[in-house]
Amino acid sequence: MTDSCNNQCPPLNDDHDVVKMAHGGGGRAMAQLLDDIFRPAFDNPWLAQQHDGAVVEMPGAMAFTTDSYVVRPLFFPGSDIGTMAVHGTVNDLAMCGARPQYLSAGFILEEGLPLATLRRVVDAMAAAAVEAGVQIVTGDLKVVERGKADGVYINTAGVGKVMAPKSVEPTRVQAGDRILLSGDLGRHGVAVMTAREKLDLESAIESDCASVVQPVLALLEEGIDVRCLRDLTRGGLASALVEVSESAGLAAEIREVDIPVREDVSAFCELLGLDPLHVANEGRFIAIVAEQDVARAADILRRYPVSEGTVEIGHFVEGAAGLVTASSMIGASRVIDRLSGEQLPRIC
Repeated sequence: MTDSCNNQCPPLNDDHDVVKMAHGGGGRAMAQLLDDIFRPAFDNPWLAQQHDGAVVEMPGAMAFTTDSYVVRPLFFPGSDIGTMAVHGTVNDLAMCGARPQYLSAGFILEEGLPLATLRRVVDAMAAAAVEAGVQIVTGDLKVVERGKADGVYINTAGVGKVMAPKSVEPTRVQAGDRILLSGDLGRHGVAVMTAREKLDLESAIESDCASVVQPVLALLEEGIDVRCLRDLTRGGLASALVEVSESAGLAAEIREVDIPVREDVSAFCELLGLDPLHVANEGRFIAIVAEQDVARAADILRRYPVSEGTVEIGHFVEGAAGLVTASSMIGASRVIDRLSGEQLPRIC
């Protein structure tokens, strides 16, 4: 399969064919790859036009975000790079108080990647997009030499219609506002690490990778004045709280005993000297709401499987910007800060 094929290239065979440099050359080989794998999976009117971009109509305020995914391995318990590329971007839009609508997808493929693997990634993305209610309307494809990538890197950008009547951002957080955590921590980072290192654990730990769009939109639709939302990806809960606290010009106090961490995740973290509060998640977020709204907001979030474990873990107070303290069961407290580096690299 090369650009030198005369009138057409031979049919792709997922069982034997791999990505070749010709697939990134803009010729017949690339066209065949797009027609055989990408367009059928992401089929919609925008892609059917085969234009350089997509023209979409979006009245009103729009949220816009982008993210890149370089996770290794490509498949891990509970999810994969394709699903995560969709969920990660729609979740970022949801954190802006927006309903995700359109995504772009840019692929960097490594020469030698089996087409069966590529198809599996693309099909997973397509399924995640349907679940999240978004369309992948434009994209890009590049191929790099063997050994220059880990099979597939993906960049996604997304736009969505802002549904929140007021801005959802850290500067709106006030002293006394409550912090809701949508579920247990640490499973994504641990799932990726165990798959990467081929660790044989007694119990399977699956990533929490999921779309959180539905519960977030429910908060907005039911009139909760959401001050701020933040998903707990790289840096985990700790980094999210410190960042919000710094921007709000307030301190935060949390109760460590109220933060749910599965026993097997806690044991794994203890074994490797990791703090679950710093471990990445791909389906968890915090919602910061006024004290009078906290009970109703928690009830709304608990209606949805992805956030049925919602708990209140603390509040914001007057104090030094960026100071986050966690109290233990015995009343002692410790300062929660961001890491200087990364505990678990390449987890998203």
